[in-house]
Amino acid sequence: MASPKVEPSSPHVDSREYAASLDAQDPLRHLRSEFLIPSKAQLKAEALPDPVSRDSESHDPSIYLCGNSLGLQPRRTSTRIQQYLTTWSTQGVFGHFKPIANSPLPPWLDVDSSAADSIAPIVGAQVSEVAVMETLTANLHLLMSAFYRPDINGRHKIILESRAFPSDHYAVESQIRHHNLSISDSIVEIEPPNPKQPILTTSHILSIIDLHASTAALLLLPGIQFYTGQFLDMQTINAAARKAGIFVIWDLAHAVGNVPLQLHDWDIDAAAWCSYKYLNAGPGAIAGLFINSRHSTVPSPADGGFLNRLSGWWGNDRSSRFAMENRFVPVPGAAGFQLSNPSVLDITSLNASLEVFRMAGGMGPLREKSVQLTAYLEILLVRSPFYEELFEIITPSDKEQRGCQLSLKLQPGLLDVVLRELEERGVVVDERKPDVIRVAPAPLYNTFLDVYEFTSAFSQALEIARKAKNGGE
Repeated sequence: MASPKVEPSSPHVDSREYAASLDAQDPLRHLRSEFLIPSKAQLKAEALPDPVSRDSESHDPSIYLCGNSLGLQPRRTSTRIQQYLTTWSTQGVFGHFKPIANSPLPPWLDVDSSAADSIAPIVGAQVSEVAVMETLTANLHLLMSAFYRPDINGRHKIILESRAFPSDHYAVESQIRHHNLSISDSIVEIEPPNPKQPILTTSHILSIIDLHASTAALLLLPGIQFYTGQFLDMQTINAAARKAGIFVIWDLAHAVGNVPLQLHDWDIDAAAWCSYKYLNAGPGAIAGLFINSRHSTVPSPADGGFLNRLSGWWGNDRSSRFAMENRFVPVPGAAGFQLSNPSVLDITSLNASLEVFRMAGGMGPLREKSVQLTAYLEILLVRSPFYEELFEIITPSDKEQRGCQLSLKLQPGLLDVVLRELEERGVVVDERKPDVIRVAPAPLYNTFLDVYEFTSAFSQALEIARKAKNGGE
């Protein structure tokens, strides 16, 4: 059964009944019950609720459109974590090795490979090309330490967007300093071609690659830009950079679990992501990375015939990992870049969410619903009497150039009041100072009615904010 299709020309498209009718046709609507959605009362509470009150308040859920910042908790997460804790309490160290007959959890030695099996289809990779490990910025550093090999007389520049997430800037600058290079000489920032629009066109990115083709060593770009929600043409950009001899690393924080990816088929070099946004693994949860198989083979372990990288014991060949030998032989593939044994607690939380992705049938059905959810959001926003007067949409309108997020840029002086009023109405969105609200309907748990309720509350909030700005008039 296909996802319901929004009809912009319908005379009832901006009615509550129309939104409810779309939800009734949604083949994924049952997945919403797999998540714990904070109630409006809970969001206003100053203390944690007891289990009874939590259940009693669930009939008045908040309008949570903030999965681009932190995904909601799957109901099964607490069950899986309790199973992990029970294994720990009853098995101790044997939990590493011993399969438990009545538990769905793997032995702890296999927990990272189990997660890799589940994440590979979400990112479109071979299982050997992904590793569940570390955190996003740490993984970016690990990738740069392996693949950024500057030569001051040749290739030494790192290209990144000027408005990249700050942690990406910090990582790049520290790598430049680590190699005793000059930031002003070795960093190239891509500015949007139109100063009035934050969008990076593919042609502009390709022109920067061409301009620095002989001196650039590495290109770091986002799959989806965190501020605008723009989905870059990863395949085209990566191919152009490779042709120019530039290694490409992708920051997929806002792409993984949001849009279908085909990292292997697109011949992507390397990528890293977090898991607490669309993957719903919990705040600060373990992250992941992708390394194309052509970069991570181990052709001749006896001769050290592998790419040098920052190494640790969990990246060592499994057959000799516990032999306590002082000679590193990496696991072939991305797993050979692991350092320490991963947090079983973290991966248990991640795997709980990945179970729900499998229930959805993978990224295909989720993307189909997501396109319609965001299209409906855009339709209702454009129909708003305040559109263009008090706010604009800075995310591309083309569904191929965006994920689920729409970024709304407000007129100056409105943001604080709008956020206050939305919060008062139990609406959760994300802000980026000074004037942007990011709205991200996640297809796993958001509904068309959520979208309708948001736009209604948003209009009310804008009206109040405008009056406040004009002195109460």
